[in-house]
Amino acid sequence: MNHDTTRPVADRTASAAARRVTARLRCTAAGTVARLAGDRNDRYDRSGSRDTTAAPTTRPTTAAPTTRRTTAARAARAATAVLALALLATACSGGDGGDGGDHADQHGTEYRTGTLRVLASSELADMGPILDEAAKATGVTVRPTYAGTLDAVERIASGEADKGYDAVWLSSDDYLRLRPDTAKRITDETPIMTSPVALGVRPAAVARLGWDPAKVTWSQLHRAVADGRLTYGMTDPKRSNSGFSALVSVASGLSGAQSALTEQDVTKATPRLKEFFTGQKLTSGSSGWLATAYARRTDVDALVNYESVLLSAPEELTVIRPSDGVVTADYPFTLLTSARPEAKAAADRLTAYLRSPDTQRRITETTLRRPVVAGVRPASALARDQRRELPFPGSRAVADGLLDAYDNTLRRPSRTVYVLDTSGSMGGERLDRLKSALAELTGDFRDREEVTLMPFGSSVKQSEVRTHTVDPASPKAALDAIRADARRLSASGGTAVYSSLREAYRFLGGAPSDSFTSVVLMTDGENTDGDPASAFDAFYRSLPAEQQRTPVFPVLFGDSDRGELDHIASLTGGKLFDATRGSLDGAFEEIRGYQ
Repeated sequence: MNHDTTRPVADRTASAAARRVTARLRCTAAGTVARLAGDRNDRYDRSGSRDTTAAPTTRPTTAAPTTRRTTAARAARAATAVLALALLATACSGGDGGDGGDHADQHGTEYRTGTLRVLASSELADMGPILDEAAKATGVTVRPTYAGTLDAVERIASGEADKGYDAVWLSSDDYLRLRPDTAKRITDETPIMTSPVALGVRPAAVARLGWDPAKVTWSQLHRAVADGRLTYGMTDPKRSNSGFSALVSVASGLSGAQSALTEQDVTKATPRLKEFFTGQKLTSGSSGWLATAYARRTDVDALVNYESVLLSAPEELTVIRPSDGVVTADYPFTLLTSARPEAKAAADRLTAYLRSPDTQRRITETTLRRPVVAGVRPASALARDQRRELPFPGSRAVADGLLDAYDNTLRRPSRTVYVLDTSGSMGGERLDRLKSALAELTGDFRDREEVTLMPFGSSVKQSEVRTHTVDPASPKAALDAIRADARRLSASGGTAVYSSLREAYRFLGGAPSDSFTSVVLMTDGENTDGDPASAFDAFYRSLPAEQQRTPVFPVLFGDSDRGELDHIASLTGGKLFDATRGSLDGAFEEIRGYQ
């Protein structure tokens, strides 16, 4: 994010999104784990032509507590998730990144008759089996490239999407329609399925709070958080489709807005929003990693995500849709105006199939999203109570301002140690790439963020360790200093991976409870000096529980050992990012969703 405070918020948000697009285009293996998420049931007309045969605007969303019902149902959904991941692996290159992460299409971007090139939300990977059936029934094959909402919007606005895609299939087109430069590039929006944003709470926490899940309001949720009685996890709104919808849900619900969300509504709600986000203990670039991290964290009571994600979580959750309203996503299959006539005809066949009663029943049973066609009953796990639809921001300025406020004011600040391999093997081109990636990364550091560069060779190079905090009043000073420190990095010595990680944990110590702490490890080789893996494992397990909650995000680079780094990520509750087949700055940028 550019911290030039003289620039409009919308420009800063667009610039950050544009940098993410550029980084990911350079990364041929950016990677995303498929999320099992659902989205919006809103069928009212706005700019663009929506199919008018959908269900009415009043949405039947659940108020009563909802949990996964049977072992068989769990197994079926787990099988769907596994198959979705397999399809994702064959359709896309790269590792498993965030919701917002994007996968390069192995088949190229040339138009082929009978194939629709689709820029899509990554959680749609769980639609793979249904799309396979659609291909057999209609002759239309969907070839997806996965991206987060803001990145997809930038591609459409810049005209890049016109060159390689026929359609977009995001969780919602609401943000798209806020921008004139994207609204004019889309047409024929056809909602396919829906899912509201909800709160999934551990049953023990519901009992402790004495809640009737059918009657919980946003004000009650806020009060419980403000009083220190409720904590939760949520995905990053700038990199995750579900996180963006969750942010809008919270802001709209706490503002009390009765129509399109305005700047005045957000300003009015800001004190309560700050209090609400003090309860956010987990952040993530993907719903999949968030669920895994949540399972490790007994100090986190709830998750904010789509209903379908919460119902598919590894553990039983009581799913609460606040009684005063929800934000829902409707997954509209949307043609680009640049699409060829034959692509439009193919899209018509595909959407007609997806909206047929039989397919709608299969969608709701396998994905736990809600049908949009009248007469099709939702899956049995989905209760039928209706909820008012909360208002969406009325302009791009409001939406971008909300995102900017979340990053720099509302959420907890980040505290990160970058443990950087500057051993002799990093000399030359590899070190140049590292310096360039760090310089690029400074454009995305948030206000109040604490950044430590900890270079190492045969041991940590203590004289070169530097820490900077981004001061909201003067962010340029810290960002310039980080860039200067990066330029001074030099290569020498062996590779003491585990000893350096131990130093990072010691440096962080008992991290303040009001920050998201993490360690990013970048190395180009195997451990050759200092502690062995077993010594680090013993050290980590001896840490207090609070310090063990600090994850390590290793970056696979050069000749580093995947198994070694994957073990570090698994041990600490982190996640491995692969820069061997793509750009180092792309990997660093993808990690931002987890900090």
